Amino acid sequence: MKTEKEKMLAGEYFNPFDKELSKERLEARKLLHQLNHNAPENLQQQKQIIRKLLLNSSKATFIQPPFYCDYGYNIKAGKGVFFNFNCTLLDLANIEIGDKTMIGPNVQIYTAVHPTNADERATLVEKGQPVIIGKNVWIGGNATICPGVTIGDKSIIGAGSVVTKDIPANVMAAGNPCKVIKELE
Repeated sequence: MKTEKEKMLAGEYFNPFDKELSKERLEARKLLHQLNHNAPENLQQQKQIIRKLLLNSSKATFIQPPFYCDYGYNIKAGKGVFFNFNCTLLDLANIEIGDKTMIGPNVQIYTAVHPTNADERATLVEKGQPVIIGKNVWIGGNATICPGVTIGDKSIIGAGSVVTKDIPANVMAAGNPCKVIKELE
């Protein structure tokens, strides 16, 4: 029999109110509170908190607080990844972000999926679908990246876009729903 955490990590429906998962979210929130309420000039302490929170990310990941996530350990940010103010990552599935990617303010990256059947949804179970963002991508402010989406290397996502489907490499895409506008050189 799988634990609720094993179900979560396997992309299966799970109970998010499980004791182990609740404890892990609380630990992440404690670190987020430290990060989000840290003196802005104390960059060294911020880096230490980020390393504890994002265990699987590069030490060269930079976060401009405030920042929000569920667990932190499911976020794999590469070298030189930059998160601007007020980003929210619901990381109950993997979120992989390639090197040198810039993420604008108020960007939201979601992996959480809820049942479409109302009776099932009322049980409060959920599952996750991973999000993969390539290298050297620029995501404009207020963009929303939905569960299961892949964004290719060197692409640009316009501000305010809602990305519901995969976006190929080397394109500019924008809108709601987000669509390719043009290829980039």
